[in-house]
Amino acid sequence: MSKFKEFLARKDVVISGKRYGIDALGAMAQGLFCSLLIGTILNTLGKQLGLEVLVTVGGYASAMSGAAMAVAIGYALKAPPLVLFSLVTVGYAANALGSTTLDGGSGAGGPLAVLFIAIIAAELGKLVSKETKIDILVTPLVTILVGVGLSAWWAPAIGTAASSVGDFVEWATVLQPFWMGILVSVVIGVALTLPISSAAICAAIGLTGLAGGAAVAGCCANMVGFAFLSFRENRWGGLISQGLGTSMLQMGNIVRNPRIWLPAIFTSAITGPLATCLFQFQMNDPSGGVASGMGTCGMVGPIGVYAGWVNDVANGAKAAITAMDWVAMALLCFILPALLTWAFGLLLRRMGWIREGDLTLS
Repeated sequence: MSKFKEFLARKDVVISGKRYGIDALGAMAQGLFCSLLIGTILNTLGKQLGLEVLVTVGGYASAMSGAAMAVAIGYALKAPPLVLFSLVTVGYAANALGSTTLDGGSGAGGPLAVLFIAIIAAELGKLVSKETKIDILVTPLVTILVGVGLSAWWAPAIGTAASSVGDFVEWATVLQPFWMGILVSVVIGVALTLPISSAAICAAIGLTGLAGGAAVAGCCANMVGFAFLSFRENRWGGLISQGLGTSMLQMGNIVRNPRIWLPAIFTSAITGPLATCLFQFQMNDPSGGVASGMGTCGMVGPIGVYAGWVNDVANGAKAAITAMDWVAMALLCFILPALLTWAFGLLLRRMGWIREGDLTLS
């Protein structure tokens, strides 16, 4: 057993929740962002501006999402070059087969299938890497055969399971929009700020519709909320880095004083049900829900909502983009997160729960 552990250590195979649940998952979200999400944005811009070249480029980017996710995962797992390059095929197969269900229908499990299968293929590829004199053949063969084999075996079932979870969340949100609006908004908002990937979670279960709208509201409550809550400490640099970057920058401060998180959580518990009950705010972006977990990071959340509007108008599900749509977006994504979080923060500062310097970014 000790020799096997030494072998794993030599191959840098670290079986841990952090390596797979944080490092790999976070990297997968970056790969998804650089392919499917960017592709969706380019496609939407191209259609709105009448630039066919952007539509074409966006299509190419979106088509490579599986490969991009798998390579990103391999990079996070510190895979050697031959393993990393072989993951292109693995990611493509896992994403394609995970996007179907067991009965041949359309599934939402592509990203989730890529996560599980790319991790296994990458780790097994690392184990055989440079162990033979014909490494140029053995390593790619093992990585690709394992990855594609598992894709054929597991991916449709993962696609079915992911679709079922996503459908259940959407169904429950329609059935109980108030309580599910709170639950989805708070949970996805918290996931956004934690060192895990809310975008990958939303993409994995295809979180769209009313539930996707609540997720957007929760993410914006954390990002815009922390940006304005900490303005007196971090000024304009903090406003931009958190409001357009990530609220994850506050994790160190949250560990030191968890109560600084309460204003953003309270705000998400308000904006979530407002999104589901009052505004019927939906996220129907063609990327399958990844934008639901992005918030205002690079303005991806609002852009995803807009792309969903355009898509709904095109397929007849929506007559037109209305003034109330824009009012809802402005209130839920920017105005209410800023005002409510600042107000809750002011109250907690006066109570002594948030002290001067608690929100300062190092």
